[in-house]
Amino acid sequence: MMHTKKEVLAEALALPPVERAELIEELLSSFGFADRERLDQLWAAEAEERIDAYERGDITAESIESVFEKIN
Repeated sequence: MMHTKKEVLAEALALPPVERAELIEELLSSFGFADRERLDQLWAAEAEERIDAYERGDITAESIESVFEKIN
């Protein structure tokens, strides 16, 4: 039985936030972007910059509990 796009979306939206994020990553990866390696490098650099900013005290962090309260 084939699911419609609407049915798949409804099922996906019912997933917990982390599982939805994992599903998004898998779907995006399925496109095989030509610039995927470059995008991965840019995201890695962004992550490193955010870590450095946190360690310098330029930004603060929120607890995981607080984050999940906001997205659930």
